Amino acid sequence: MPLLNILWSIFVFFLFVAWIWVIVGVISDVLRSKDLDGLAKGLWVLGIIVVPWLGVLAYFVLRGDGMAERNAQALAEVEEAKRAYIQGVVGTSTADELAKLAELRDKGVITDAELEAHKAKLLG
Repeated sequence: MPLLNILWSIFVFFLFVAWIWVIVGVISDVLRSKDLDGLAKGLWVLGIIVVPWLGVLAYFVLRGDGMAERNAQALAEVEEAKRAYIQGVVGTSTADELAKLAELRDKGVITDAELEAHKAKLLG
């Protein structure tokens, strides 16, 4: 019998963690929504906190279709910010610099001697 009690406790704990995960996901979706104003966001969060089961169910029924789209958009924004940060830190590659120098030479901005000097500095 104690084994069944332990298994039941583990199951209930798992359900509790899953329920908290659902509430956090719904509240984060409410706060992330750009089509809701501040009052509507506050009312949704209040409804989810005061009457959790009904609030989450109502949110899923009324606004659940856009949750995946908002989540994908947020992930894309984070990925773009990460990519921009990495490019800003890393900078450009040597090949990119050489291509820019060759383009400047073709336009007549720098001479062949300046191109060779910059190329030696980059490769050097």
